[in-house]
Amino acid sequence: MTSPLPIVTNRKMQTDHSSHQPSTDTYPLCYLATDIGTPSNVGGLFRIADALGVEKIYLTGESLVPPNSKIRKVSRSTEKYVPYEYHSSAVNIAQTLKNKGYRLICLEIASNSVELKDTPISKGNKICLVLGSEKDGVNPELLELADAVVHIPMQGINSSMNVTSACAIATYALLEKI
Repeated sequence: MTSPLPIVTNRKMQTDHSSHQPSTDTYPLCYLATDIGTPSNVGGLFRIADALGVEKIYLTGESLVPPNSKIRKVSRSTEKYVPYEYHSSAVNIAQTLKNKGYRLICLEIASNSVELKDTPISKGNKICLVLGSEKDGVNPELLELADAVVHIPMQGINSSMNVTSACAIATYALLEKI
């Protein structure tokens, strides 16, 4: 007869979410999302922005906007808490943000892009992370306006990743620098 396994009482356990204390602090980083037409991607952007303290999302062009039940489901209702605006022209809002002192950082694989880790920003910079559609990427006019074009080096067979996954990685990396 085998003896029963001992009861371990000092095991590390996942905490429940009731101990989470949300912060109202945000970082000087916003998203400019162009032509993001998939509700799960738009919802994911809101959820990432909420989790990482992004100050605002600018949805432009053909991007879907709240209220939308699919966006709400994926965002876990964070679209109610993360400020956002819709503008038809991504180029116009990009120019407005540049005039307000934001550095435009386009997340795109391009001939002049640098690795994300080498993004030319520093403490105190205000950042606008420009995200394009998965099909067409970032608009060439926005690439021309950009202060930097950055990419995430890919190791696998695909040369790119989902826009929300890439956004999460880029946001975290940029926040480490500002």
